[in-house]
Amino acid sequence: MRIIKWGLCLIFCLSHSILVPAKDLCLPDQRDALSEFKNEFSVYELYSYTDGDKKTTKWRNNTDCCSWDGVLCDNKTGNVVELNLYDSDLNGPLRSNSSLFRLQHLQSLNLGYNNISGLLPESIGNLKYLRDLDLQYCSLFGNIPSSLGNLSHLTSLHLSDNDFTGELPDSMGHLNKLTELYIGQAKLNGKFPHVLFNLSSLTFIDLSNNQIKGTLPSNMSSLSKLETFAISGNSFSGTVPSSLFMIPSLTELYLGRNHFSGHLEIGNISSQSNLRTLYIGENNFIGPIPGFISKLVKLGHLSLSFWNTGGAIVDYSIFSFLKSLSVLDLSGIHLNISSTLHLPSPMEALILSSCNIAEFPKFIQNQTSLVHLDISANQIKGQIPEWLGRLSDLSYVNIAQNFFTGELAMLPDSIKYFIGSDNQFSGEIPRSICKLDLTYLTLSNNNFSGTIPRCFKNFNSSLEILHLRNNSLSGVIPEEIISDSLISLNVGLNWLSGKLPKSLINCTLLEFLNVEGNKINDRFPFWLSSLSDLQILVLRSNEFYGPISSPGDSLSFPKLRIFDISENSCTGVLPSEYFAGWSAMSSVIAIFDSDLGPGLSRNEYHRSVFVTNKGLNMELVGSVFSIYKTIDVSGNKFEGRIPESIALLKGLIVLDMSNNAFTGHIPSSLSNLTNLNSLDLSQNRLSGQIPSELGKLTFLSWMNFSYNELEGPIPQATQIQSQNISSFTGNPGLHGFPLQETSVQEEETTKQEQDEEKEEEDQVMSWIAAAIAYGPGFFCGLTISHILTSYRRDLFMKILHWFT
Repeated sequence: MRIIKWGLCLIFCLSHSILVPAKDLCLPDQRDALSEFKNEFSVYELYSYTDGDKKTTKWRNNTDCCSWDGVLCDNKTGNVVELNLYDSDLNGPLRSNSSLFRLQHLQSLNLGYNNISGLLPESIGNLKYLRDLDLQYCSLFGNIPSSLGNLSHLTSLHLSDNDFTGELPDSMGHLNKLTELYIGQAKLNGKFPHVLFNLSSLTFIDLSNNQIKGTLPSNMSSLSKLETFAISGNSFSGTVPSSLFMIPSLTELYLGRNHFSGHLEIGNISSQSNLRTLYIGENNFIGPIPGFISKLVKLGHLSLSFWNTGGAIVDYSIFSFLKSLSVLDLSGIHLNISSTLHLPSPMEALILSSCNIAEFPKFIQNQTSLVHLDISANQIKGQIPEWLGRLSDLSYVNIAQNFFTGELAMLPDSIKYFIGSDNQFSGEIPRSICKLDLTYLTLSNNNFSGTIPRCFKNFNSSLEILHLRNNSLSGVIPEEIISDSLISLNVGLNWLSGKLPKSLINCTLLEFLNVEGNKINDRFPFWLSSLSDLQILVLRSNEFYGPISSPGDSLSFPKLRIFDISENSCTGVLPSEYFAGWSAMSSVIAIFDSDLGPGLSRNEYHRSVFVTNKGLNMELVGSVFSIYKTIDVSGNKFEGRIPESIALLKGLIVLDMSNNAFTGHIPSSLSNLTNLNSLDLSQNRLSGQIPSELGKLTFLSWMNFSYNELEGPIPQATQIQSQNISSFTGNPGLHGFPLQETSVQEEETTKQEQDEEKEEEDQVMSWIAAAIAYGPGFFCGLTISHILTSYRRDLFMKILHWFT
């Protein structure tokens, strides 16, 4: 009977729990705050190569907010204690009165990898229970608010990759529970923040890639719990205090790319040091490689790149004592590598760029665990050794800037990144390369001939970088080789013909396209405007033809920074609003940087293009691309007026519209181009006066208005009048300095020449008189010979005429 009662009771309880709806854990005020916070931001994908989760778009008011994506509540109180909206495509400012700050019980807040622009408000200090705060890779700027010092429970702070200015506020010295501080690449300046010495619990400090200068304090050992210290990429100077190496817990030390100098002298460092990573390359250290390094027996990663040994050659064998070494960078150090060298430790990454090596290091063939190999910029000759193809883990190989010859050898199947540019490889590009699963292939500046292999289509889902520039390749660019994943394509300076592949329209990630100096015969590719990430477009010196605009179509390149279609046969009139959608040239925008592989980032891969600046050809390489903005439409057949919309491009540095048939007046609105450094409008049919407003462009150091139909006075502004006379010639109606002064100088020069000629004639007449007076024919002949060799031929002919 008792069992039956218990059974009925259990059934009743279960049925009650099923029939009665569960109560939401979420509190109404918390739900309202979250809903309002959601509406404070637009949600869209800012960078097409990121894959944001858009968490807030899934929030529904009729559901428990504690079940919303990225939201975690306290099970007892229902208060929101964690909000994780990492990479959720949020766009907009974080306002000082944001509803976020009503979530007073937050312990963890992660808004990293969103476009949260503007100042970080002081209101952030109201979230007094925060333990973890992550705002990395946002678009925050201005000073770091002092109210952060109110967050006394904070243990982890991530503010990296923003645009902050100034120094860390003194109030951060109150964060005595802070263990991890990440403020790398945040544009901080000033000196080393002494406030950090108050934070005795710190285990991780990242201040890398800022603008901090000065010396490191001598009492670094007071940070006694420090495990990782990263300050690479700043402007620190002076010597490195030995106390830094005396911190027993220290395992990772990053001091590279600063201005540290002198000898690196460390006291009696313990053989029991826990240091596993030491990056001290790219400084101004001098002297021999420090002997204490051999005592760091746990060292796994070591960079001593560009150490100034005073010309001394370093024997590679000194690193054989480091039994745990797996990553080594000795770039810029002259090395002696014995052909019998054997290393006991299996290497994973070996960087020996610019080490004056004359032959391929043989010890590498036994490094079967090697993943990353860089022996670029040496003097290695001959062919790639056959054994390289047997290193089955090798993923990244850079052999650029050597003297490798012959055909390209078989590479390991594991290769994903291959840089073989600036060598002397010849023959056709081997079809065997198509068996690889390549992400990055650059063979620029070699002697390859033949056609681009059609089997490159095998890379269709993987290839991001393809650079074949400056070879002797011919034929067409095959449609099928264009990978949908392409970020950069450079096939300039070859003998390629045919049309531009329409399959490029599928390359939605494409940033860089260079086909300069070929024989491509095609209409201007309007369809490229659909590639919203395109930043650099170079079509110069080909056979493109026809108009570059069509009625009713807007040619918008929102991220384009280099537009070069010079030396083609493009025609037509550019509409007044032609440049209205070119927003990247209108202002400074941040270029998102992401990893492409070991040791490689999106802005570091080698890109090269020739542009015209100040009438001269110059080569742009690497990081210059992030700031250079130019439009070059010279050497075409454009007509009509210069589009007024070009005045919107305030970030423009170079504008070249020369050698066309533009008419009308020079727009005075060009004075809005405040960053303009070079302006070339020569060899057109422009009329009217040179706008005096151009004199306000303080950065404009070179301009050319020659061979137009301009008239009137040359403006008196210093920027204009400091130009050479050649900038104004070929305009009969122009007058004023420097043209006027040149005319006066020419008159004075002509008068001076006439006076000199008369004086010479008088002297010659004296010689003739002497010849007649003392006269046998022989002496007369000598006299005339002297005249012939001493005076101008035309004057001599006059004299000869007198005698005849």
